[in-house]
Amino acid sequence: MEPVHIVAEKDSIAPIVLLPGDPLRAKYIAENFLEDAVLVNSVRNMLGYTGYYKGVRVTVMGSGMGIASVGIYAYELYHFYNVEKIIRIGSSGSLNPNAKILDVILSTGAYSESTFENTLLKCENSFIESSKELNKIILNTAKEMNITNLKYGPTYTSDVFDVYCDISDLINRCPIKDDLMCVEMEGFGLMHIAAYCNKQASMLATIVDSKYQPDVIVSPEDRETSLNTMITLALESIIK
Repeated sequence: MEPVHIVAEKDSIAPIVLLPGDPLRAKYIAENFLEDAVLVNSVRNMLGYTGYYKGVRVTVMGSGMGIASVGIYAYELYHFYNVEKIIRIGSSGSLNPNAKILDVILSTGAYSESTFENTLLKCENSFIESSKELNKIILNTAKEMNITNLKYGPTYTSDVFDVYCDISDLINRCPIKDDLMCVEMEGFGLMHIAAYCNKQASMLATIVDSKYQPDVIVSPEDRETSLNTMITLALESIIK
């Protein structure tokens, strides 16, 4: 069987990958952070690029939104292209008063009521850990970079965009609700695929909205700077 959603030469994708949801963010990273970046996938406009960061070959590509979409791209990267490590980078909403707008969250693992793991593995595992080894590298790298707004804890993966739909009932049912740092839509799928393929995955998510700070308005410049911090942290970590 050949991959369906990523059509690229097998050696054109690096063994380490950054995975933003937005393919245009992948393009932005390739153009602003990588050297000699080459477009390696454009099927369905899910752009993927391979280039060099500090002399190390790295691929960055979009995953789309939601568990199902990230599951497809993560599986094809791990299974068909021999990718070993993926760090998802994206945006999120705060679920904890200690997770402030523009903080970067490093996920220890993702909780969800999705049926993804039941369909994939025929089991019920509502919490899946991220890679402890990769997380340790990210934490140490953040210290080296003097990043003071990195928060560490479990995250919630929703099947719906929580801005459009109230998911408070789901959060309240979560057995680790008081520990949750933020909500997003892809981490649970990525981490289950990584475990299924015996590979490594972690997730960094920048807080872009918070019910605890309803009056905070984030300027485009501040948002870009914060996302750049997350991108640089991911790149510095993935090459180690």
